[in-house]
Amino acid sequence: MIKIISFKICPFVQRVTAMLEAKNVAYDVEYISLSDKPDWFLEISPTGQVPVLVTENGTALFESDAIVEYIDDVTAPLQTDISPEQRAVNRAWCYQATKHYLVQCSTMQSSDKATLDDRIRKLDASFARVEKQLGEGSFFAGEELGNVDIAWLPLLHRAAIVEKHSGYEMLAGYPKVKAWQQAVLLTGIPAKSVPADFDQKFSDFYLAERTWLGRGANLNEAPSAPAKSTGSGCCG
Repeated sequence: MIKIISFKICPFVQRVTAMLEAKNVAYDVEYISLSDKPDWFLEISPTGQVPVLVTENGTALFESDAIVEYIDDVTAPLQTDISPEQRAVNRAWCYQATKHYLVQCSTMQSSDKATLDDRIRKLDASFARVEKQLGEGSFFAGEELGNVDIAWLPLLHRAAIVEKHSGYEMLAGYPKVKAWQQAVLLTGIPAKSVPADFDQKFSDFYLAERTWLGRGANLNEAPSAPAKSTGSGCCG
């Protein structure tokens, strides 16, 4: 069986597990601590980052883009009868999502509103671009779930958790993206693609007292000690 080496709140991992869930592929997960990475993991991960997928043949694959392409190669596609041109377009829109995972991570760690407002500009630009691209269907390509939906799923899922816990809407002003978010959540894949304690682990890291969102996005308060933004905080 396929095995995923994971850190519980990594969005790159969730993209991989969401793809496996969408395709009904069985897999095992082993969670590691990024602050105390085991030697065996460092031996199979050239970058020291998650996710790593270990194939049934024992080959360790790293980098989420390569892992998702491998999953596509060995399983039936989510979308059928699409041209090479459309596949290339889809890959480009997937990249538009994944290159903003760490932008969202950094934004959520902001210690005050001014810092969040500054950091969220890049994220807003990505949501604005996809808002223009979305049509009338439930998903990116209409009524059929596809790779682009899976790539954006971690961003949409985390935005929903942030709104639930703090009231802050990352998708305010983007009604099509908001509707898309709801359609993706209703598939059940976001919840299936993370561990049972994901909400708690996520909140402990991003919605703690040290962050503006963790303090309920409260404008009537003095900022706490600055929250350090680390690119390795969620993935290695």
